[in-house]
Amino acid sequence: MGIFRLDPTGDPATGLVASNLVPDAAFTTSDTTELIHYFHLDEKSGVSSGVWKCAPCREEFDSYPVDEMMTIISGSVTVTSSDGSASRFTKGDTVFIAKGTECVWEITETVHKFFMITE
Repeated sequence: MGIFRLDPTGDPATGLVASNLVPDAAFTTSDTTELIHYFHLDEKSGVSSGVWKCAPCREEFDSYPVDEMMTIISGSVTVTSSDGSASRFTKGDTVFIAKGTECVWEITETVHKFFMITE
């Protein structure tokens, strides 16, 4: 499918499905909910887009694994760069993280986001 609308609820038939991109140990509350829907997933080119929802967690990246652009639908995430500067992103913010970036990703309020990734 070449043209599609990004729906925050995912697939009209199945909605969002369970995901396991975040290690269990990274969750910072008893809520370990993580859901995803890929609107586009091309393993050959490494390009994907979709919607993702995740409970509060904290991950440290020595090297962010992909180029990712995202728009926050709801919730809050703070990204702290290697120089210690922190940026908080909330509903309506569009963010880009370059592959290889050293950062800490901390969801402080369940995040729901659209994403586009290139590997």
